[in-house]
Amino acid sequence: MRSLLYVTTFLGMIGLAFWAYQENYKTQDALGEVQKLQRDIGAARERLAVLRAEWAYQNRPDRLRDLADTNFERLGLLPLRPSHFGRVDQVVYPPEPEPVPVEDEAEDQRSGAQQP
Repeated sequence: MRSLLYVTTFLGMIGLAFWAYQENYKTQDALGEVQKLQRDIGAARERLAVLRAEWAYQNRPDRLRDLADTNFERLGLLPLRPSHFGRVDQVVYPPEPEPVPVEDEAEDQRSGAQQP
């Protein structure tokens, strides 16, 4: 009977060791994937910083002004003046909806509940 207990314990120990071995490799794979993702995120942030710098460089006011002057005949762009903008009093706003009185609403609910 004792030998059966020893064999069962030994087989259990081997099973647990195999399980721990597999879990260790799964963990190592997951950590490797996390490191790869972090490298990818860092590279994407670097690319984004470069693109933002290029955007700022391309959108310099003096450069855009020179381009507008160079291509004036083709584009017909004019400098903005205050007269190109409207005034606030010229904006047409939609009318505000009229509020429903609370008494009428409560009365409608009561009459709706009483009528079958």
